[in-house]
Amino acid sequence: MGTGCPNCSKLEQLCYDVAAENNLDMNLEKVTDISKFADYSIMFTPGLVINGKVMSSGKIPTKSTLTHWMIDATK
Repeated sequence: MGTGCPNCSKLEQLCYDVAAENNLDMNLEKVTDISKFADYSIMFTPGLVINGKVMSSGKIPTKSTLTHWMIDATK
């Protein structure tokens, strides 16, 4: 989730990279509607939600952490 700032774009690309590198079959969606951020209590961007759970807000997780989260989400 994010408005399109550089960090939001970086997290988005990182998610696509991790999914491709690990052959993960995931539906990735970039949410830019600020009203949706409140649904998840995300006050700082970028925000990352996986399977309805807020995984991070206001920072970019490391690639290894993101990989772990995304692989776990596909199990």
